[in-house]
Formats: sequence, structure tokens, C-alpha cells
Amino acid sequence: MKDYYLAVDIGASSGRHIIAEVDNGIIKTEEIYRFDNRMDVEGDVKTWDYKYLFREILNGLKKCKEKACEPKMMAIDTWGVDYVLLDEADQVIGKSYAYRDLRTKGMDKKLYETISEKDLYARTGIQKQIFNTIYQLMADKEKEPERLTKAKRFLMVPEYLTFLLTGEKINEYTNATTTQLVNPQTFDWDYELMELIGIPTEIFKKPAEPGTIVGGFTKTVKEIVGFDCLVVLPASHDTASAVVAVPSMREHPLYISSGTWSLMGSEIKKATLSDKARLNNFTNEGGYEHRFRFLKNIMGLWMIQQLRHDYNDEFSFAELCEMAEENKDFETRVDVNDESFLSPASMEKALFDYCEKHNLKKPETKGQMAAMVYQSLAKCYGETVKEIEAVSEVLIGEINVVGGGSKAEYLNKLTANYTKKKVVAGPGEATAIGNIGVQMIADKKFEDIYELRKAIAKSFEIKEYLPE
Repeated sequence: MKDYYLAVDIGASSGRHIIAEVDNGIIKTEEIYRFDNRMDVEGDVKTWDYKYLFREILNGLKKCKEKACEPKMMAIDTWGVDYVLLDEADQVIGKSYAYRDLRTKGMDKKLYETISEKDLYARTGIQKQIFNTIYQLMADKEKEPERLTKAKRFLMVPEYLTFLLTGEKINEYTNATTTQLVNPQTFDWDYELMELIGIPTEIFKKPAEPGTIVGGFTKTVKEIVGFDCLVVLPASHDTASAVVAVPSMREHPLYISSGTWSLMGSEIKKATLSDKARLNNFTNEGGYEHRFRFLKNIMGLWMIQQLRHDYNDEFSFAELCEMAEENKDFETRVDVNDESFLSPASMEKALFDYCEKHNLKKPETKGQMAAMVYQSLAKCYGETVKEIEAVSEVLIGEINVVGGGSKAEYLNKLTANYTKKKVVAGPGEATAIGNIGVQMIADKKFEDIYELRKAIAKSFEIKEYLPE
């Protein structure tokens, strides 16, 4: 019997079930099931449908049964910061808000009445983003206090989905750090900070490490899918899983986890909590084995995804890349991290408005629009490399691009040119591979992360791009 390992990797736009095995040190993967995901929008309110996501998880598990590749282990990863609050009957309290919902507007100022932004960074090492969990919880406290009053347990998205599979309520470390409520020295919640800002501490339990065995399926789940399997905690924040899969033997590899967001940074052993790091808007998110992901959030391919929707999905991503390359001489660049691009009704209109506001030449064709976005992304990568080198005082030799964006050949070429660094692109399914890798280490298929990364480098297509 072969040992199969299943990653359920859910992003903001889609989810996938990836099954894997190891054969003579080579990791082989296959996509078993894929499903759509998107925020539900009702007026100004943006939420997630977790009942739908759980049904799709079960559908993918049934597909494993049909294909006779029932996994020995499985694990779920998703995006960070979002959460559910459970009442005493383990029912979700109120709406399942999405991080792009605007309810957090003004919550930063409210929070800073109690603790300054500088002191908050010194305690947590997490960059300010208005959708961070800490601001969402402040919105609960200020606008819907009954949510926190009724709450008996706080679970982040992958933890809640894991609970539905197993009946076990466990917080996981890497995702916990995205809340801006974790102490980077103790690797535990900062309960003193919670008390200071008026968040109930008893609903949080000490985060468990990636590789922790949660348990088997509930009786109901076993009956639905037709088998049992061990559920494991991966690095459940999708970026943390993607970084596990960076195929580099360097002590401090530089990476871009390229997808809806571009997460660009380095893997370090100790959090960098300096004011210089804060002012450059770097974050210290938790990684596998208490490494830190010293990185910056960049708006990423979200802008291209939304442009594609504005064009009624008429063009594939590959076609948009080609159109951008054909219009490479269009000179306008925008600040991709401008808040106007976070959640606009129309990305095309937001880009036109930005150009008008800043007296920039507006694109006249869809190709020029795509060129402007891709060039602007790569320009931001180039600026971020310089900031990382300045703040960390480490010179960077090459950039590892992992995730779906690693397949965007034109963007990889631009990244090499703007950063003046060699770009090593791949694997494309880095998040799922990192998820699976943690399971395989837990099951003793690989000794440690270094042995895993060597196997990843041998197992998947890796392309190199040199600056021109």
C-alpha cells in the first residue's frame, strides 16, 4: 500500500486538493479536486461561506476515495487574519467577515488610544495592515460587542475547518502570528496586550506547532467520505506553507510567494523588531520551527485577477502577460500598495482614478493597462529588495519566486531586471507542497526541512531568469 498525503489548500479565489507520495526521494503530486472560492458581497458587507468550503473539502475527500488514493494524512491551509467566534454550543457567532470588509476603517486610531503603533510593533513585530485580526477584533468590540461577550472560542479559518473534520479545537502558530496578537519571544499569545485593549483572553489557547497530529475524522465525516485519516496541522497560513517549499539551501533565502498577494522577504531565526523595520513596513510572521518570515505584503496578482474580472474573464492570465509584454514601452507606474487597490468595485476604474489623481498618463488599451500593473509590481519588488538589504544588512544573491505567480514568465523577467538579481522560479504549487512536506516530516519520510527542500528542488520544475 502506498502512503498518500493530502493538502487542502484554499485561497481567496479557489481551493484545491493535492495528493502526494514519495517515490525514491522524489515527491509526486496530483490535483484531485478543485473548486471556486470568493467573498460573498451584500451591500458593503464582505463575508466568507465556510459551510460551502467545508462541503467542498468533503467532496474532494470523496474524490480521493473514488480514485483509490485515500490519504494516510491530510492538512488544511488558508489565508491568514480571518477567524470565527464560537459560542458555548460551538456555533459560529454572527457573520464570518472577510478581511476586505471595510468594518475596520478607523479601528487603528481607536486602538492607538490605548497603545501606540510603535509599541505595538515592538511587542508583536507585525506590520500594520488595517485588516489584521487585531483591528477586526476592535471592530467587534466597538460595533458588535455581543460577539465577544458570547464567544467561548476563537479559531482561525483553517482551524475551524479542521475542527469540523475532527471535533478538535486547536490554534496553530503560524496563522496565529498574523493576528498581531502573538509575542515573538514566547511564541504564545500576548495575553497582557489582549487585556490592555479589552479582548477576552480565555477564548485563545496556546498555539500548537506545525506537524502536530490533531486526530482522525469524526464519526459523521467518516460516514460521508467512506474512510478515516489523520489530520495534521501544517504551517496553516498559506504563505508559511509556501515558504517551507522554497527550494533553497541558503540560511536566509529571499523569496516572493507570488499569488493574490506578493509576500516578499527572507527567512530569519530571530524577529527584527527595530523601528527601522517598522517604518519600512516589514512584518515578522511565524514560520516552520519558529523561523520568522521577515517580509512585506505587496498587493500582488490581485490587481490582475480583478482586471481580468473587469474584462469579463475574456483573457487568460497568459494572454494578459503577452498583452503586457507587447506594450512594455508604456511608461506609467503606480504604487501597487495604495489603499485604493485593496477592495475597489472596479480595478480598472481604480487605476484610471489613481492616474488622474497623480497626473499620470492613462493607459488607452487593455494591453497598456496590464503592462502598467506588471511593471509596477516588478518596480515594487526592486524597491523592496533594497529595503531588505538595508534593514537586515544581508546582501541577497538570488530571489526564489514560488506559487502561482512563478508561472508568469513576463513578470519573472521583469523581476530579474528591476531587482538586478537572478530569479529562481518554482514550484508553482508551493503552498500545497509545503503543506504536504510538513506532513511528510511528521511521518518521518524526510528528516528535516533541509532534506525536504532538496527533494523539492529535484522533484519540480525550476526555471532561472537573469537580469538583462
